[in-house]
Amino acid sequence: MYIKKLPLFIALYLLATISRAQENPKKTPEFLQYTQSAWVDSIMKSLTPQERIGQLIWVSAYSNRGPEHRADILKTIKDWNIGGLVFFQGDPVTQVKLMNEYQNASKVPLMGAIDAEWGLGMRLDSTISFPFQMALGAVQDDDLIYEMGKEVAHQIKSVGLHLNFAPVADVNNNPNNPVINYRSFGEDKFKVAEKSIAYMQGMQDGGLITTAKHFPGHGDTSTDSHYDLPQINHSRERLNDLELYPFKKLINAGINGMMVAHLNIPALDPSGVPSTLSKAIINDLLKDQLGFEGLIVTDAMEMKGVTKGNSPGIVDKQAVLAGNDVLEIVQDVSKAITEIKKAVDKGIISQKTIDARVRKILAAKQWVKLNKYEPLPISNLLQDINNPHALLLERKLTEASLTVLKNEADLLPLKHLDTLKIMSVSIGADKKSTFQKTLDLYTKVDHFTLSMKASQKEMEAIKKELPNYNLVIVGVHDDTPRPRNTIKFSEPVQSFIQTLPFNKTVVAYFKNPYSIDKLNNLENAKGLIVSYQDGESAQDLSAQLIFGGVGANGQLPVGIGKKFKAGDGLTIKGGIRFKYTLPEDAGMDSKTLIHGVDSLMNQAIDLKATPGGQLLVAKNGKVVLHKAYGVKKYNDTAKVSLEDIYDLASVTKISSALPAVMKLYDEGKFDLDKGIADYLKYFKNSNKADANLREILAHQARFNPYITYWKNTLRKNGSYKWSTIKKDSSARFPIKISSNMWLHRNYQKKIFKAIKKSPLLEKREYKYSGLLFMLLPTMIEEITEEDFVEYVDQNFYNKLGATTLTYNPAEKFNKKQIVPTEHDFIFRHLPVHGTVHDEGAAMMGGISANAGLFSNANDLAKLMQMYLNMGTYGGEEYIKASTVKEFTKAQFPDNNNHRGLGFDKPFLEYKGVNSNTAKDASSDSFGHTGFTGIMVWMDPKEELLYLFLSNRVLPTRANTTLYKLNTRTNIQQVLYDAIK
Repeated sequence: MYIKKLPLFIALYLLATISRAQENPKKTPEFLQYTQSAWVDSIMKSLTPQERIGQLIWVSAYSNRGPEHRADILKTIKDWNIGGLVFFQGDPVTQVKLMNEYQNASKVPLMGAIDAEWGLGMRLDSTISFPFQMALGAVQDDDLIYEMGKEVAHQIKSVGLHLNFAPVADVNNNPNNPVINYRSFGEDKFKVAEKSIAYMQGMQDGGLITTAKHFPGHGDTSTDSHYDLPQINHSRERLNDLELYPFKKLINAGINGMMVAHLNIPALDPSGVPSTLSKAIINDLLKDQLGFEGLIVTDAMEMKGVTKGNSPGIVDKQAVLAGNDVLEIVQDVSKAITEIKKAVDKGIISQKTIDARVRKILAAKQWVKLNKYEPLPISNLLQDINNPHALLLERKLTEASLTVLKNEADLLPLKHLDTLKIMSVSIGADKKSTFQKTLDLYTKVDHFTLSMKASQKEMEAIKKELPNYNLVIVGVHDDTPRPRNTIKFSEPVQSFIQTLPFNKTVVAYFKNPYSIDKLNNLENAKGLIVSYQDGESAQDLSAQLIFGGVGANGQLPVGIGKKFKAGDGLTIKGGIRFKYTLPEDAGMDSKTLIHGVDSLMNQAIDLKATPGGQLLVAKNGKVVLHKAYGVKKYNDTAKVSLEDIYDLASVTKISSALPAVMKLYDEGKFDLDKGIADYLKYFKNSNKADANLREILAHQARFNPYITYWKNTLRKNGSYKWSTIKKDSSARFPIKISSNMWLHRNYQKKIFKAIKKSPLLEKREYKYSGLLFMLLPTMIEEITEEDFVEYVDQNFYNKLGATTLTYNPAEKFNKKQIVPTEHDFIFRHLPVHGTVHDEGAAMMGGISANAGLFSNANDLAKLMQMYLNMGTYGGEEYIKASTVKEFTKAQFPDNNNHRGLGFDKPFLEYKGVNSNTAKDASSDSFGHTGFTGIMVWMDPKEELLYLFLSNRVLPTRANTTLYKLNTRTNIQQVLYDAIK
């Protein structure tokens, strides 16, 4: 009623102010509601004045120290009734056991605290470390930081603790800050505030007490308060505008606690005392002016920043007089309590003031439910802490932090892999890095490493290699677990880095971004990625970023000299190639998936259905399982690795000639309604001349399933006919079947003749046949006028980066990398290893569309994912989507034929254990199986890709246990169960 009497502009101003106040009212810390609770009253009545002082005292505790330390803690608890313990290094299980014991010994439940800024991994082994706050400063989605806060709360509570000394709300505007630096969200006060609030709210919503630090701002110091007292000489106006800004916002947002730093700030207190001991800073500024009512905690009272020149006990009393509620890590508990009690007795501080602080501490204990304390269990503790959600969240945060500062000519993500010859150099690594191992997943990369102090000879050797490549990928690594703003590389190594051919170099920088300013010319790299730290996830995801498995939208949280400013960061689109990740990232349950697949695979190995195998599962373009099992052959110790190459048998059909046929179909060079004779004139006068290719590819052209070509080489007495096979090679016998079997150069004509003259089946119905696929390489060569192998290499495999997808692998790879197949006692009379298992394909020189391809699961998956993507992969179109849909649909379902064109599909009706797919595979799904124990299957409905590679034919093809166990389709069903 008064506003209407005021001038209009004043009235509008007041209305806006009232509106803002209503939208963002100052929140009181939630725990304060319990300061006068019945439980707090009962505890207060039970405590003597000295015991009440003990509640203000918290001491350090470790779970990696021996019985003497444990005894000291128990004695301190019993003698002085301390209020809490601050845990440091150790392990989770011991931590819980000790906390249970300490709680049992304490008259009042203990507040358990920990300094876990980036999660339990900061202090406890076998636990998760989330990215440092500087990396989080690059993250644009603060919801992820909130989610991290909730998970950190869950984990800290799971080890019996209740308070985290976090978040760090310091604005780090001094690159040389030795103590905050990478622990800060950055130099932008607004972003520091926003991210601090997100982290705080996540932790508090998770039931954890939080304390913002280091009030009133430790960001612009060049001294470490652990070792001396830093001085900040800024004006009060500057401090209020910048350093204090995040703390004010956190107070308004309802933060529970505030940690006061050991700082000398003349503008706030000209006396020169550390801020921890300053009434002007704690009582006058923090409490009165800023209105903070929550828990006020000192930084560690053992730090030189406060102990220097101050005696134990006296310094603790001064901290209480200044207005602190909790004294963290007191050096001498006896002296501290004695001196504080003296101050109370002398009236320097009132008992009423002490009691109010104790009530505040007890209220915080009730808020974290210590009034209903129960000992914590240790069963499944590590699994609970390292849960799938937390593991994925760590990767999501790392991915979201990746910051691309340079990307000339849109180099990233890399495209046209067939045009690139790539080398990588990991600098600061003593062996092949995780970064390099992940690069290998995408294409062929030649790797080199340089240690921190590499010799001149080592560097010269790499320099000589540089001209041989048109792309150099460099990883600059760190030698410390915490990314400090230092460069420890030797001068020669620094010189090597600064003289790289940056016009063709991509750099992934796994160090503190500030340190880029200490290395000349990095800013001239064609691509520059800041990854902030040198962890496994950072290396893995940075490599994925380079190839487009993931994208990037991180923004630099700090400026780097004159080279880059805070906020710099380019957006890079990801998802064009495989993302290697965890099942939950694709909406699958890891427990169901991993346990189900492992148990079925181990059963198959135990029952000798196969000696081993490789599996790859991808959903939504995300590889969620990529695993090797068992050994390469029975009675051997050589375990299967993910790099090993398997004989794909009939999966060759959909992996070699079929993509070529589809491409030619796109180009109008292959007509499905024409016949073999239209492309191979030799078949014009055959009984197959009228069979159209659509029917042949759908396996209902009345073709015989197979012809045992090798039997035609034998005389009745078992010896080879003179015009077929010889023991040694020659101009007439150049085709190698094995080391002592060489086939006549014209024998392929005999194979074609056998196909041409083979009779047709009576009924035009589905009957699987491989005859056409023996002819397709020649047919494709006739159409393209190119060598078949070169054609599929150039148009598919090289572009996909599928470097192990190849014919005749022994010509390119060490035989140790090739998994053996059968001990052939009927044709070759020796173990088959490094050459194709199928006899017909062997007689074609190993090159057929019926069989002959080899690959590891990862490279084959790239081709299959291209199909699943309806013809695209890596940002390139290989085949039109309409063509993929045509070839992968059932062509003649009305004739009870479930097949596509070349592709297998689910039976029209599910037949239980006799079906060719899992029950839940959709009717849109497609794939193929191979005689050697292979299965690949794609389901567009679920965007699900499944590859199973094995050598079940070892030692003999008579081993059908894999079929009897139904291992492949049972595993496939597990995938659908994991999605459910």
